[in-house]
Amino acid sequence: MKFDERPLWYDVVTAFPPHEEPRYDRPAPRVPVRQIFYQEDTVRAKFHKSGKATFAVNLLDHNNRTPTQQFIELYQSLSTQGALDEEQVFATAIDLHEDKMRQQRLDRRPAEGAPQEQTKQTPVPEESGKTVKLQDIFKD
Repeated sequence: MKFDERPLWYDVVTAFPPHEEPRYDRPAPRVPVRQIFYQEDTVRAKFHKSGKATFAVNLLDHNNRTPTQQFIELYQSLSTQGALDEEQVFATAIDLHEDKMRQQRLDRRPAEGAPQEQTKQTPVPEESGKTVKLQDIFKD
């Protein structure tokens, strides 16, 4: 095999050969899959099951936190205070989160009493409404 014609994986396999021969008829190894849960996963699941998480999220926006992340931060800050039990912390966090989301929506809207900027409309030339016929273009 020429050096330029070898496949991309060839160098990797020669550097790190497999322990067992790779065969299609070999049974897959029985390796137990570990369950990976984060501390806030149960809170996130409960929040989404409550039906309060009905909003669109831009996944490409890395600068702003999603409403779910904002809720989890509220929940964690309330739970560290330790004055309430888990259900009361959840209900209080839901209420605070709804108030925060409502306030964000109001901040985005333009004020009703404020004068709105009038957009200047450029005058449309009179000839823009006229149509050109194909026969007129190719007249001799």
